[in-house]
Amino acid sequence: MKTYSAKASEIQKQWVLIDADGLVVGRLAAIIANRLRGKHKATFTPHMDCGDNVIVINCEKIAFTGKKDKQKRYYHHTGFPGGIKERTVEHIRAGKNPERILALAVQRMLPGASLKRQQMTNLRIYKGAAHPHEAQNPVTLDIKAMSPKNVVRG
Repeated sequence: MKTYSAKASEIQKQWVLIDADGLVVGRLAAIIANRLRGKHKATFTPHMDCGDNVIVINCEKIAFTGKKDKQKRYYHHTGFPGGIKERTVEHIRAGKNPERILALAVQRMLPGASLKRQQMTNLRIYKGAAHPHEAQNPVTLDIKAMSPKNVVRG
């Protein structure tokens, strides 16, 4: 039996809509990363972009478990000596781009290389409940119903 390898002309892409209200960041990012790679499909090919287009709404309402809101830190470097900067989750969420929290989590769950950049272009994250992709007729994916652990309790 031969190993199946998908060709670019055979790849079928879907549009998936996810409401991130109250979902745990890590679990949501893992599900999104699998959707972007296409690992949920029987025709998965590791070197091809065979994943779906994912739309995430209400990203400012994502949740962390425990005390990560106050304790988790994101670091970046300015490029100058001694230029390491840090920000907490609270600070990023209060800023103008809270979607960066989820984008970084998903990006770090994808395997590196040029395919990662290509797959990240299929991810669209929005602050509110409105998005401009109604014409693509996205299928709603209910992550809350998949497992009770996907939602923050209490």
